[in-house]
Amino acid sequence: MDQAVNTAALAAPSANLSLWGLFLEADIVVKLVMLILLLASVWVWAIIIEKTITLKRVNKEANQFEDQFWSGGSLDDLFEREGADPGNPMAAMFGAAMSEWRRSVRIAGVDIGRTAVRERIDRAMNVTLMREMDRLERYMIFLASVGSTAPFIGLFGTVWGIMHSFSAIAAMHNTDLAVVAPGIAEALFATAIGLVAAIPAVLAFNKISNDLARFASRLEGFGSEFSAILSRQTEEKA
Repeated sequence: MDQAVNTAALAAPSANLSLWGLFLEADIVVKLVMLILLLASVWVWAIIIEKTITLKRVNKEANQFEDQFWSGGSLDDLFEREGADPGNPMAAMFGAAMSEWRRSVRIAGVDIGRTAVRERIDRAMNVTLMREMDRLERYMIFLASVGSTAPFIGLFGTVWGIMHSFSAIAAMHNTDLAVVAPGIAEALFATAIGLVAAIPAVLAFNKISNDLARFASRLEGFGSEFSAILSRQTEEKA
């Protein structure tokens, strides 16, 4: 009965070849593939928008923090304003370093050692850097996964749809173009959706990964400079 219905749909001279019509006429497996790819595409764009906004915000906040840091004011005052409750990755690194430096100075007193203190400060900043970058890189693996697998998922839907269409065509013993075209179009639609999901994911992954790498380098540079500053202050106290 189902095969007869599908055969009749393939043979219909006025088959609906619109995108919605292709979806409605597709096999249930192809429909599931299309829905999965559409949901993946929506999630991809949500991640792209969220990462773009987040990167713009953290870079702006880093600029503002660096302006305060290099303004010549007291580091202790800056720590009380920003480091104690940081709202951005750079302030978090600053807060971690200042907390470790204060703790080391308080414990060691006059016997403070420059090398040991710098190692602890660097370790605190590196841990904070990794934690902040892990937070910023969240869901990036999803972009990479969609970019690499979506075309193959779409291709699976296409192959399945073509097999289903050919089975119905064989039952009709009719290879007229009006009979073949709708079924093939339905099948190829799955591949098209797969590419629609994959292409933005790949482009966004490359762009956002590059932006994240630049921001990580910026944080590392700030950490090195601040570590040197704290080392000089350690020598003065010693």
